[in-house]
Amino acid sequence: MNVLLKLSRLIDALTERIGKAALWLVLVVVVISSGNAVMRYAINYSSNALLEIQWYLFGMIFFSCAGYTLMRNEHIRIDVLSSKLSKRAQTWIDIFGLLFFLMPMAVGVLVLSWPVFVQAYQSSEMSNSAGGLILWPARLMVPVGFFLLIMQAISELIKRAGFLQGLCPDPTDKSHKLTPEEELALAIKAQKGGV
Repeated sequence: MNVLLKLSRLIDALTERIGKAALWLVLVVVVISSGNAVMRYAINYSSNALLEIQWYLFGMIFFSCAGYTLMRNEHIRIDVLSSKLSKRAQTWIDIFGLLFFLMPMAVGVLVLSWPVFVQAYQSSEMSNSAGGLILWPARLMVPVGFFLLIMQAISELIKRAGFLQGLCPDPTDKSHKLTPEEELALAIKAQKGGV
């Protein structure tokens, strides 16, 4: 079990890095979107490529952060019944949900989306819009995003099994995790202190 917990920590570290990197993509999308709007109204110029790159980046943010959201236990839950159960029972419900709902769905989407990407890549499929972008990078986001989600689901299963055996803390406990806003505030504070 200790080897599996080490694997879980490695997956979590990768997911954390990807999630933090995706935060910067939000800034890139805002800059591109603002620049596109300014150009459209200031010099009457618009580009389908600029619009599509915004969609690509938004898709990249969404797909790359699915595992990050799962790791941070920020996904939507309806705990009307399970909140009245013990932590062990809640953990078993999580394991059941991960094994019989999330994993089959994610594996199914990964398997079905891979040939779509391969076909787009091999045919150099282009956007139907004039001046649009090549489509295979957008098609690649789906299987990659679901692969990352599957990896994080495996990590979550390991952590829950470890919790049931008393080898690690409750992975759903949010008390020790900072919110993204708190992390940003600490980073700004640290940067001001170092300047």
